[in-house]
Amino acid sequence: MGDARFPRKPVAQLLGSNGPIHAVAYSASPGSYILTGSSDRTIRLYNPNSTSTTTTTSTNNINTKNTTPSDPGNVPQGRLIQTYSGHGHEVLSLSIAHDNATFASSGGDRAVYLWDVTTAQTIRRFGAFANGHTGRVNTVTFAGMDDSLLISGGHDTTVRIWDIKSGGSGSAKPIQILEDAKDAVTAVVVGHEEKEIVTGSVDGRVRTYDLRNGKCVTDVMPAAVICLSLSRDDKTLLVGTLDSRVRLMDRRDGGCLRTYGGKSGAEGEEEEESWRNEEFRVQSCFGGKERFVVAGEESLSSAGGENGGRVWAWDLTTGKVVARISVPVPGSPLQASSTGGSSTKSWRISGTAGHGKEKRNVISTIAWKEDGYGNQFCVGGTSGVVTVFGE
Repeated sequence: MGDARFPRKPVAQLLGSNGPIHAVAYSASPGSYILTGSSDRTIRLYNPNSTSTTTTTSTNNINTKNTTPSDPGNVPQGRLIQTYSGHGHEVLSLSIAHDNATFASSGGDRAVYLWDVTTAQTIRRFGAFANGHTGRVNTVTFAGMDDSLLISGGHDTTVRIWDIKSGGSGSAKPIQILEDAKDAVTAVVVGHEEKEIVTGSVDGRVRTYDLRNGKCVTDVMPAAVICLSLSRDDKTLLVGTLDSRVRLMDRRDGGCLRTYGGKSGAEGEEEEESWRNEEFRVQSCFGGKERFVVAGEESLSSAGGENGGRVWAWDLTTGKVVARISVPVPGSPLQASSTGGSSTKSWRISGTAGHGKEKRNVISTIAWKEDGYGNQFCVGGTSGVVTVFGE
């Protein structure tokens, strides 16, 4: 089944998290490293191509030792380079600057952190006080010339724009607050020409802010918006929604060019199988030089094997399924936390007053190397393991 060009071989697993993985991100081109954010309040930096050792860390010190993983499914372990500790709650989003010297993170502690990659220290903190978000910060991204801005979106329904050079103790004021959303903001992306900000929210709206003239254009989706991904030419937008659909939208007129998900017959197969995403933030993205649309899966315990979930891929043009890949999980499907009360539950997606349900085996976060143009991608979820796939 599927397209032979799609990278479906597990080439590394990134271990060490004491809870579900909520965020993954590749370093800027050439994308040699991967950052992960976990419910155990920790961010970890890995080299997925170096698999000779397993690394254990304290807060900022790295100690290495040779170990043999227990039942790794014959998938090599990537090497842990550094651990970043500072969040008081789960880490939900990561964004890496173009020069790879700094990265930003956000999460359940209502704050946005700017980190120095080398020293593993926070450079600045935005929010968590009177001028910050009043709920968890679901998403953060760099923006502006030379990555001079950070844009965050939160459970409090606001999008806040921060000047990186202002403040550092958490008392800095955002230079602008966008308050149009009527429910939690789940996704923020910035146009490659830095002229537009696009936001998605649980109220089922995609809002595009034109920074040149101050206008806002709103597109209505059939369900809560949980994920956004811009094409490299900014002409199309992937929109993931909680009706088990990912839509390719034409940004010129707001029309839907193609829909992925639901019941889709795979190429070369007669049976149909349904891709499901109705409760949790299951991310999607472009891949394979924008030939594919790729997403995790909100699966039942039997899907994707006894312990693991799956990755789905569709042909961008035809909408046909080109791959359904089981994600191997070493050992237990859920790694229980031994410290800090970290939860083994998947991250819930709900409105400002809603209550999500717990579900296991969710592949919820995904990143493709070099913004969809590399030869590798990685996924994470409730297992606490990040799996890297290559050719």
